[in-house]
Amino acid sequence: MRILMAAAAFPPFMDGGGPVSAMLVAKLLTGAGHELRVLNVADEAKDEVFDGIAVRRLETLNLYWNYRVPRPAWKKAAWHALENFNPRAYAAMRREIRDFSPDLVLTDSIENVNVATWAAARAAGVPVCHILRSTFLLCWKGSMMKGDRNCAGACASCKATSIGKKAMSRFVDGVVGETDFIIARHTDAGYFPHAERRRIPGVVPKLMAPRPRPAPIGRPLTIGFIGVHTPMKGPHILAEAARALSSRADLRFLVAGSGQGDYADSLAGAFPAETTRFLGWTDPNDFFPEIDVLVVPSLFQEPFGRVIVEAFAHGVPVIGARSGGIAETIDDGVNGISLPPGDAPALAAAIGRLADDRDAVARFSTGALASARRYLPPVLAAAYGDLFDRLVRGRCVPTLAAREATR
Repeated sequence: MRILMAAAAFPPFMDGGGPVSAMLVAKLLTGAGHELRVLNVADEAKDEVFDGIAVRRLETLNLYWNYRVPRPAWKKAAWHALENFNPRAYAAMRREIRDFSPDLVLTDSIENVNVATWAAARAAGVPVCHILRSTFLLCWKGSMMKGDRNCAGACASCKATSIGKKAMSRFVDGVVGETDFIIARHTDAGYFPHAERRRIPGVVPKLMAPRPRPAPIGRPLTIGFIGVHTPMKGPHILAEAARALSSRADLRFLVAGSGQGDYADSLAGAFPAETTRFLGWTDPNDFFPEIDVLVVPSLFQEPFGRVIVEAFAHGVPVIGARSGGIAETIDDGVNGISLPPGDAPALAAAIGRLADDRDAVARFSTGALASARRYLPPVLAAAYGDLFDRLVRGRCVPTLAAREATR
């Protein structure tokens, strides 16, 4: 199948898990034998092959493409307005669809490549599938958070600034979410009314551990955190739990990642200095072998929580907050422990139980590695292939390639 994949972000531009997830899907699809071209926006237009994937970089279709760079308020407002339907993006995507003649258009997130892509695919008679990775379609911040609180639904300002996004979602034939939570968050709000819905979790390329971990006997139990040092990710909750356990000599804490601002600067002082080591930015593949248990204390309602399945692939069990999609990933008592978000005493108690029962850590490691098999490429490639076949067969409108062949 010929697939045109329009990705909001793609390597080498790295900003969080989005580009990594997009690359993994691209690798998954090409590995399954699909002919793929990736489109995304960059500083200059060019065609290249990046890590084996054919990529066409388009010059920004909006006022700018890198929304992490500070911009004037008026420019941000204009950018967000255009994300509801950008005529320039529509024209560009019509051109790219005509050039590649795909059987299916796949959008992996939608920022910058624009919801106009969906209208362009419909106009060309090509079925379209969208992968949800955030709540950008519902919330202009993409987080559904106000201050340190999760929003129960879209507020008035977010609804007003997302009218076009919701309207364009009616052109989507299939929608994929890494969890049922992120799919329901959109469909409950009236998005994707005609789309077939499918839960397909994020992929891990391979099992990183050859076997489950043995019980960590005769040494301190090492508890790890890796991620951005922001309040929404909850490292201060782990810090509070660590302080409550500071009298225990059988525990160590390893904190990886970084952040900016007063919160990140104060985090080192929030953990007990005698039992905590800060690593800064660290490659996850170097980090996971150093810990026995990962803690994911997120206060943010995570659409998925990729770090959890990465830990599973290393045979590392997880203690995680039941925030958003995290609750669907942790099988309580099998591959880890799930807790209410923000409950530092419960987190401290869970860590203490594992420090007292090292055999449980080994059992959870076995469960973690077994769980990781659900996220391997052959399993998820089959799920995507089944959905894509259904979408292509279900459309009565011929593809561009078929129309050209009859001329």
